[in-house]
Order: sequence, then structure tokens, then C-alpha cells
Amino acid sequence: MPVSKTPSSSATSAIARRGQLIVMSSPSGAGKSTISRLLRDDAEMQLALSVSVTTRQRRASEVDGVHYHFITVKEFERRRDNDELIEWAEVHGNYYATLRETVEDILSRGQDMLFDIDYQGAAQLQAKLPQDVVSIFILPPSMKELRARLHRRAEDSDAVIDLRLENARTEMQHWQNYDYILVNEDLDRSFAAVKAIISAERLKRIRRPGLAQFIDRLIAEK
Repeated sequence: MPVSKTPSSSATSAIARRGQLIVMSSPSGAGKSTISRLLRDDAEMQLALSVSVTTRQRRASEVDGVHYHFITVKEFERRRDNDELIEWAEVHGNYYATLRETVEDILSRGQDMLFDIDYQGAAQLQAKLPQDVVSIFILPPSMKELRARLHRRAEDSDAVIDLRLENARTEMQHWQNYDYILVNEDLDRSFAAVKAIISAERLKRIRRPGLAQFIDRLIAEK
């Protein structure tokens, strides 16, 4: 396994590490996409972003291959039936999925991968790769604030916003399936909390298969 590029001292950076899947979920508008973007742009974190495939229409602000891989329903069904998807879900009438090949390659290189997905996708990842998943659920401070954020986004009609709020109540019922729960009252504090979670999880013994070899060398030193 390649040496991890996680920022650290020269000694700990020499210890081979298996990558982890950072899974973040939240109701639409609660903040997971913003926090995901901040993590992706933070050079210290060095996270690989999972670019999902989706069957929904591309928004004017989105770039194919950057925000999502936009595919047809027929192509999605072909990939699903060929077991090329490690997780998939239907959200708001559209399909979203993650390619199995992408995940397996990144984990084997000792790099962490960031997932911005709903509770259905999170459950599939937790079932298939339980020791590799670190799951974080982000809550809004109130439903009133969540509605205000969705309106400020100015991307959806009132009918779609009402649907998203109704779906939010369903999504929040799955909070107990996550390792960490954050209430996103302040973006800076929430971002700092997520970074702290990732940093701590990187030091877990089960994620550092190179520890045994490192410790053997320490013991053998004269």
C-alpha cells in the first residue's frame, strides 16, 4: 500500500494507512454541500471527492464531471445491473450513484474519499464497507431556518421547497445510523468540527496497517 500523503510528522507519515470514506448527509439546505466544498478546497485535508452519477437534469451552474456525471436512466440501469455501483438511491424522482471502481482505487492508495450523499446511500456504504466509513449527519438549527436557506438559494419553486422540507423530516429520522451529529448553526464552527473528526479518525489503529511494521522497526532499533 502506498504511503499516505496525510499531513503529519516525518515519522507518522512513513506509516502506511488505508483510506477512509467520509460520508456526510443532511436534509437539503442544511449545509453538507457547502461543508463538502470547503473540505475539498482545503489543501490540508487532501480529500478525494466522490463525483456521483445522476439521472437528473444538469443545472446551469453545474459542470458535467465536476459536480456530477450526468447520465441517462438507461445507462444508470446498465451500470446497476452490472454491479458497477457501490451505492445508489432515488432522490426527488432522480437516481444518484457512486462507481465501485473509483472507491476501491482511492482506498487502496491510502487516500480519504468524501461522500455528499443521502441516508440511503450512506446505509449501503456502511453495509458494504463498515470499517471504512466515518459518517456525519448535519442538522439545521430549526425548520424555519432550513426553509429560509432554501429560499435564499433561489434554485427551486415553492412547491419543490415544500417537498424538500417534507423529505427533510423523513431524512432526520435516520440520525441514529450516523457516527457523528452536527447542528449547523455556524458554518465556521461546523467546518472546524468536521475537520477535527477526520483528523482523529485518521489516527485509529484499524486504519493504519503500517503500524505493525513501524513498531517492529522501533523495537529492533539499537
